[in-house]
Amino acid sequence: MSSSTAATTAEAPRPPAGPAPRGGGKGAGFMSGPVGRNLGLVVALVVLCIVGAVTAPDRFVDVDNVLTILRAAAVIGVVSVGMTFVIIGGGIDLSVGAIVALSSVWATTLATQAMAEDVHWVVMVFTALAVGAGAGLVNGVVIAYGKLVAFIATLAMLAAARGLAEIIANRRTQIVQNADFLAFFSGDVLGVPTLVIIFALVAVAGWVLLNRTTFGRRTFAVGGNAEAARLAGIRVQRHTMWLYVLSGLTCGIAAVMLMARTTTGSSTHGTLYELDAIAAVVIGGTLLIGGRGTIVGTVLGVLIFTTLGNVFTLNNLSSSAQAVARGVIIVVAVLLQMRLATGSFSLRRLGRGSDAGSPPAVAGAAGTVSGGATPGGPGGPAPGATTDRA
Repeated sequence: MSSSTAATTAEAPRPPAGPAPRGGGKGAGFMSGPVGRNLGLVVALVVLCIVGAVTAPDRFVDVDNVLTILRAAAVIGVVSVGMTFVIIGGGIDLSVGAIVALSSVWATTLATQAMAEDVHWVVMVFTALAVGAGAGLVNGVVIAYGKLVAFIATLAMLAAARGLAEIIANRRTQIVQNADFLAFFSGDVLGVPTLVIIFALVAVAGWVLLNRTTFGRRTFAVGGNAEAARLAGIRVQRHTMWLYVLSGLTCGIAAVMLMARTTTGSSTHGTLYELDAIAAVVIGGTLLIGGRGTIVGTVLGVLIFTTLGNVFTLNNLSSSAQAVARGVIIVVAVLLQMRLATGSFSLRRLGRGSDAGSPPAVAGAAGTVSGGATPGGPGGPAPGATTDRA
């Protein structure tokens, strides 16, 4: 066989010609990209702020109210950063709220606080982080190596962690007695609350980890196409485990922040945090099927939901109406994701042929996927597959 014939047979077959996707063009391409999606979120946040300023002009624009919004966003925001990694990696974590509760209870037991008095209040912080990371490790091992579906595994952890928190606390609220702990986390730096600064630091660290490290590139690869990532040399099981450890660690950080904000550790902390975190991540543009997402979008999603709740509260609207509004916003956000990614509202097309669901480039993580193999053959990508990261 001649070299020209071999080169011809090694080429990937061209995808069949079809109608151009609706809404094409530079405008649609820009809006379906990360910058366009984040710009849309900024516009939505600005519109909410305008509504709040018009409906409650004296209270909404007050500096204290703005700081209240940021403090409320800080705790759930930290949890959402960890949730972003899990969902981009193709998983889901329903246990984050229960892990926050368990971490806060364990860190405020009499034994832990007595040790903190004898040594340093950092003992309480370390305990919360260790409990959160440990619970995340259990989730990761069961899901990655036990082959249990993430939904079921984290649902079981939700029940178990909440129940263990109730047993440890004996269904009572534990008061934080360490004054130095409260003074540090309840203070501010140049007028900015410490909790908000912690949220900002976690968000920046998450952005760097996701966009500037091998760990982040592997996360996109595993979420976009786990089998292609495995063929590229990525240890998918181990990486999946570390994603859930990271989620548990952010839950431990959130527990410390919640302990400082409420001065308590309780088994009721973190109730429905899993829904709030998932909602913020989805609003921020992260695909629930994995493979695409941004930390900036998640932060904007958290701020949108927190501002919405604040506007509802200032206008004396019920929490039930707020819940309905959140549900509607989530549905609309998912529909817009599918529309921008595929030109239609079909989830099947999103997972089958769009750039959002296609396997991302993993050459920077662990080499190429195919290694020169014929597309569609053993060890090679499927015909027509793309490697563009959304």
